Amino acid sequence: KKRRNPQIPRSLVDSRRERFYTSAVSTYSSMEAGVMATTSAATNREQQRTILARPGKYLTFKLGEELYAVDILKVQEIIGMQSVIRIPKTPQYVRGMINLRDRVIPIIDLRLKFDMEHKEDTRRTCIIVLQVSVDTRQVIIGAVVDEVSEVIDLNQDELQPAPSFGSALDTHMIIGIGRTKEKVIMLLDADTLLSTEEIFSLKEVARQAAAQTRPQE
Repeated sequence: KKRRNPQIPRSLVDSRRERFYTSAVSTYSSMEAGVMATTSAATNREQQRTILARPGKYLTFKLGEELYAVDILKVQEIIGMQSVIRIPKTPQYVRGMINLRDRVIPIIDLRLKFDMEHKEDTRRTCIIVLQVSVDTRQVIIGAVVDEVSEVIDLNQDELQPAPSFGSALDTHMIIGIGRTKEKVIMLLDADTLLSTEEIFSLKEVARQAAAQTRPQE
Protein backbone atom coordinates (compact mmCIF):
# COMPACT_ATOMS: atom_id res chain seq x y z
CA LYS A 1 0.00 0.00 0.00
CA LYS A 2 1.14 3.50 -0.80
CA ARG A 3 1.62 5.79 2.14
CA ARG A 4 -0.37 8.94 1.90
CA ASN A 5 1.05 12.20 3.10
CA PRO A 6 -1.02 13.56 5.90
CA GLN A 7 -3.27 16.35 4.81
CA ILE A 8 -2.51 19.68 6.50
CA PRO A 9 -5.62 21.72 7.06
CA ARG A 10 -5.80 24.69 4.74
CA SER A 11 -6.51 27.02 7.63
CA LEU A 12 -3.20 26.03 9.25
CA VAL A 13 -1.32 26.61 5.98
CA ASP A 14 -2.89 30.02 5.58
CA SER A 15 -2.05 30.86 9.19
CA ARG A 16 1.60 29.90 8.72
CA ARG A 17 1.84 31.92 5.51
CA GLU A 18 0.37 34.93 7.23
CA ARG A 19 2.82 34.66 10.15
CA PHE A 20 5.76 34.29 7.73
CA TYR A 21 4.61 37.29 5.69
CA THR A 22 4.09 39.39 8.80
CA SER A 23 7.55 38.45 10.14
CA ALA A 24 9.21 39.20 6.81
CA VAL A 25 7.51 42.58 6.54
CA SER A 26 8.45 43.40 10.13
CA THR A 27 12.10 42.42 9.54
CA TYR A 28 12.27 44.48 6.33
CA SER A 29 10.68 47.47 8.06
CA SER A 30 13.21 47.24 10.90
CA MET A 31 16.10 47.05 8.43
CA GLU A 32 14.72 49.96 6.43
CA ALA A 33 14.26 52.02 9.60
CA GLY A 34 17.83 51.20 10.64
CA VAL A 35 19.21 52.27 7.27
CA MET A 36 17.16 55.46 7.34
CA ALA A 37 18.34 56.24 10.89
CA THR A 38 21.97 55.61 9.93
CA THR A 39 21.60 57.75 6.81
CA SER A 40 19.90 60.49 8.79
CA ALA A 41 22.64 60.43 11.46
CA ALA A 42 25.35 60.57 8.79
CA THR A 43 23.55 63.46 7.10
CA ASN A 44 23.28 65.31 10.41
CA ARG A 45 26.99 64.80 11.10
CA GLU A 46 27.77 66.05 7.60
CA GLN A 47 25.62 69.13 8.12
CA GLN A 48 27.17 69.81 11.52
CA ARG A 49 30.67 69.67 10.05
CA THR A 50 29.61 72.03 7.27
CA ILE A 51 28.04 74.52 9.66
CA LEU A 52 31.33 74.93 11.54
CA ALA A 53 32.98 76.58 8.53
CA ARG A 54 31.26 79.91 8.02
CA PRO A 55 31.39 82.06 4.90
CA GLY A 56 33.65 85.06 5.32
CA LYS A 57 37.25 86.22 5.22
CA TYR A 58 40.11 83.88 6.05
CA LEU A 59 43.85 84.43 6.41
CA THR A 60 45.68 81.77 4.41
CA PHE A 61 49.17 80.50 5.19
CA LYS A 62 51.49 77.70 4.17
CA LEU A 63 52.95 74.77 6.04
CA GLY A 64 55.16 72.99 3.54
CA GLU A 65 53.23 72.71 0.29
CA GLU A 66 49.82 72.70 1.99
CA LEU A 67 47.56 75.72 2.34
CA TYR A 68 45.72 76.41 5.60
CA ALA A 69 43.51 79.22 6.83
CA VAL A 70 41.99 80.70 9.98
CA ASP A 71 39.09 83.10 10.43
CA ILE A 72 40.45 86.61 9.94
CA LEU A 73 38.49 87.75 13.01
CA LYS A 74 40.80 85.59 15.14
CA VAL A 75 43.93 87.29 13.81
CA GLN A 76 45.36 90.13 15.89
CA GLU A 77 48.39 90.80 13.76
CA ILE A 78 51.21 89.22 11.77
CA ILE A 79 54.80 89.77 12.84
CA GLY A 80 58.13 88.61 11.51
CA MET A 81 60.22 86.05 13.36
CA GLN A 82 62.00 87.45 16.35
CA SER A 83 63.97 86.27 19.31
CA VAL A 84 62.00 83.67 21.24
CA ILE A 85 62.73 82.88 24.88
CA ARG A 86 62.84 79.12 25.32
CA ILE A 87 60.67 77.62 28.04
CA PRO A 88 62.07 74.47 29.68
CA LYS A 89 60.03 71.29 30.14
CA THR A 90 57.46 72.13 27.49
CA PRO A 91 56.28 70.05 24.49
CA GLN A 92 58.44 70.07 21.38
CA TYR A 93 55.94 72.18 19.45
CA VAL A 94 56.29 75.04 21.95
CA ARG A 95 58.86 77.50 20.61
CA GLY A 96 58.83 79.58 23.78
CA MET A 97 57.53 83.05 24.47
CA ILE A 98 57.96 86.58 23.24
CA ASN A 99 57.39 89.96 24.81
CA LEU A 100 55.08 91.87 22.51
CA ARG A 101 54.48 95.40 23.74
CA ASP A 102 54.86 94.33 27.39
CA ARG A 103 52.61 91.32 26.90
CA VAL A 104 54.07 87.81 27.27
CA ILE A 105 52.77 85.57 24.51
CA PRO A 106 53.37 81.81 24.22
CA ILE A 107 54.54 80.76 20.75
CA ILE A 108 53.79 77.39 19.15
CA ASP A 109 55.23 75.90 15.97
CA LEU A 110 52.32 74.68 13.83
CA ARG A 111 54.57 72.39 11.79
CA LEU A 112 55.54 70.47 14.92
CA LYS A 113 52.03 70.68 16.36
CA PHE A 114 50.79 68.91 13.23
CA ASP A 115 53.61 66.33 13.44
CA MET A 116 55.28 67.69 10.31
CA GLU A 117 58.99 67.63 9.64
CA HIS A 118 61.05 70.37 11.30
CA LYS A 119 62.17 73.14 8.98
CA GLU A 120 64.66 75.92 9.55
CA ASP A 121 63.21 79.42 9.63
CA THR A 122 63.49 81.52 6.47
CA ARG A 123 62.86 85.16 5.72
CA ARG A 124 59.25 84.18 4.96
CA THR A 125 58.68 82.50 8.32
CA CYS A 126 56.40 84.57 10.51
CA ILE A 127 54.18 84.54 13.58
CA ILE A 128 50.41 84.87 13.38
CA VAL A 129 49.18 86.41 16.63
CA LEU A 130 45.78 84.90 17.41
CA GLN A 131 43.10 85.70 19.93
CA VAL A 132 41.48 82.41 20.90
CA SER A 133 38.52 81.63 23.14
CA VAL A 134 39.18 79.42 26.16
CA ASP A 135 36.03 78.73 28.13
CA THR A 136 34.76 82.30 28.59
CA ARG A 137 38.16 84.00 28.35
CA GLN A 138 40.13 85.44 25.45
CA VAL A 139 43.77 84.38 25.28
CA ILE A 140 46.54 85.59 22.97
CA ILE A 141 48.91 83.02 21.42
CA GLY A 142 51.36 83.11 18.54
CA ALA A 143 51.57 80.48 15.78
CA VAL A 144 54.71 80.07 13.69
CA VAL A 145 53.97 79.32 10.01
CA ASP A 146 56.18 78.90 6.96
CA GLU A 147 54.61 81.74 5.03
CA VAL A 148 51.52 83.94 5.09
CA SER A 149 49.74 84.02 1.73
CA GLU A 150 46.71 86.30 1.52
CA VAL A 151 43.26 87.10 2.83
CA ILE A 152 40.51 85.39 0.86
CA ASP A 153 36.73 85.68 0.95
CA LEU A 154 34.93 82.32 0.87
CA ASN A 155 31.22 82.09 0.13
CA GLN A 156 28.92 79.21 1.07
CA ASP A 157 29.33 77.45 -2.28
CA GLU A 158 33.10 77.28 -1.75
CA LEU A 159 32.84 75.52 1.61
CA GLN A 160 32.84 71.75 2.03
CA PRO A 161 32.61 69.52 5.12
CA ALA A 162 35.74 68.63 7.01
CA PRO A 163 37.13 65.27 5.87
CA SER A 164 36.39 62.27 8.05
CA PHE A 165 39.27 59.87 8.67
CA GLY A 166 37.62 57.86 11.43
CA SER A 167 39.08 57.60 14.92
CA ALA A 168 42.64 56.97 13.72
CA LEU A 169 43.37 60.66 13.15
CA ASP A 170 42.55 63.64 15.33
CA THR A 171 40.89 66.13 13.00
CA HIS A 172 38.80 68.07 15.52
CA MET A 173 40.61 71.33 14.68
CA ILE A 174 39.65 71.10 10.98
CA ILE A 175 36.29 72.78 10.47
CA GLY A 176 36.01 72.51 6.70
CA ILE A 177 37.60 72.69 3.29
CA GLY A 178 37.68 75.81 1.17
CA ARG A 179 37.69 75.25 -2.59
CA THR A 180 38.33 77.98 -5.09
CA LYS A 181 39.10 77.61 -8.79
CA GLU A 182 42.81 77.24 -8.11
CA LYS A 183 43.18 76.23 -4.46
CA VAL A 184 42.15 73.70 -1.86
CA ILE A 185 42.45 75.14 1.64
CA MET A 186 42.23 73.40 5.01
CA LEU A 187 40.18 75.60 7.35
CA LEU A 188 41.29 75.49 10.97
CA ASP A 189 39.46 76.33 14.17
CA ALA A 190 41.88 78.64 15.98
CA ASP A 191 40.11 77.99 19.30
CA THR A 192 41.07 74.29 19.21
CA LEU A 193 44.71 74.55 18.12
CA LEU A 194 45.53 74.05 21.79
CA SER A 195 43.44 72.49 24.52
CA THR A 196 42.30 74.48 27.53
CA GLU A 197 44.84 72.67 29.72
CA GLU A 198 47.67 73.34 27.25
CA ILE A 199 46.93 77.04 27.00
CA PHE A 200 46.65 77.69 30.73
CA SER A 201 49.72 75.56 31.38
CA LEU A 202 51.71 77.55 28.81
CA LYS A 203 50.45 80.86 30.15
CA GLU A 204 51.48 79.93 33.68
CA VAL A 205 54.91 78.66 32.62
CA ALA A 206 55.43 81.79 30.50
CA ARG A 207 54.42 84.01 33.42
CA GLN A 208 56.88 82.29 35.73
CA ALA A 209 59.64 82.43 33.13
CA ALA A 210 58.95 86.13 32.54
CA ALA A 211 59.15 86.81 36.29
CA GLN A 212 62.52 85.05 36.47
CA THR A 213 63.97 86.96 33.50
CA ARG A 214 62.67 90.36 34.64
CA PRO A 215 65.58 92.53 35.75
CA GLN A 216 65.70 93.08 39.46
CA GLU A 217 65.63 96.60 40.79
